[in-house]
Amino acid sequence: MKKILVPTDFSDQAENALKVAAQLARKYNCEIYLLHILEIPLQGVDPLSSYSNLPEAVYFMKLAHKQFEELKAKDYLKDLIIHETVQFHEIFKGVFHICKKHDIDLVIMGSNGVSGLKEMLIGSNTEKVVRTSETPILVIKNEHKTFKVKDFVFASDFKDESKATYEKAIGFANILKAKIHLLMVNTPNKFITSEKSENRMKKFVDASNFSNYTINIYNDISIEKGIMNFSQSIKADLIGMSTHGRQGISHFFNGSISEDLVNHAKRPVITFKI
Repeated sequence: MKKILVPTDFSDQAENALKVAAQLARKYNCEIYLLHILEIPLQGVDPLSSYSNLPEAVYFMKLAHKQFEELKAKDYLKDLIIHETVQFHEIFKGVFHICKKHDIDLVIMGSNGVSGLKEMLIGSNTEKVVRTSETPILVIKNEHKTFKVKDFVFASDFKDESKATYEKAIGFANILKAKIHLLMVNTPNKFITSEKSENRMKKFVDASNFSNYTINIYNDISIEKGIMNFSQSIKADLIGMSTHGRQGISHFFNGSISEDLVNHAKRPVITFKI
C-alpha cells in the first residue's frame, strides 16, 4: 500500500478520514492524495467555455487552495507527502479518475455517525463511489486517535464470485497484521445448515495460503443484525464485505439488508469490488 486517496469537503467527518489516512501513511510510508470536488451549477453557461474560466470556478478554486494549505499545516500531517487536486466532476467520477490516474491503493472517506453512514452509503455520492470504484473504500465514522485493526470481520455468502475480494481483504489484513473472522450469517428466510455452511466456507478458504482466520456461522433474524451482533461480540475493529459493481452494494446494503447495518454499525467498514 503506497497511495491513499482522501476525498474532502473540509468537514470534521472528512478530517476524521484524513487522520486515519495520516496514521497509515506514516506507518507504511504512503503518499496521500487529497481530492476536493467543485460541483458548480452550469445552467446558462456556454458549453464551449472551460470550467476553469468561470468566475465562480476561479473563486472556489482559490478558496479550496486556501483550505488545502490550512489543512496541510496541521501537525498530524507534518513530514507526509500530500498531493492536492480540485476537480469539477461528480464525486464518484472524480474518485474513479484519480484512482486510475495515480494507481491509488485505498480510498478513505468520512461519515458523520449513525445518520451519516446511512446518508453516505445509500442513495448518495459515496454509495456511487463504493459502487463504481475498483479500489477498496474504507468508510470512517468517528475520530480514531489510534487506528489499529486486530480483528477484522469479513462477511460474505462465500460463493466463488467473492474469492477475488477475499484476496484483497487478505492483503489488507496482512498489511495491518489483523486476524480475519470469516462470517456467514444464517437467517430464517435464507437458512443453510451449519454443516453445509462450514463446508462451503472451508472450500472457499482452501484456495488461499492465509492461515490467520477463524470460521464463524452466526444465526440471527437478518444478515445486517447478524453482522453487527457478531462484530460486537468479538469487539471487531473493522467490518469488510464485497460490492457488486454497477449493481451497487445491494447484496449487503439494500433491500432486506440495508438500514440496520449502515445506520448502526459503529465500526469502520471497508468494501472490495467483486
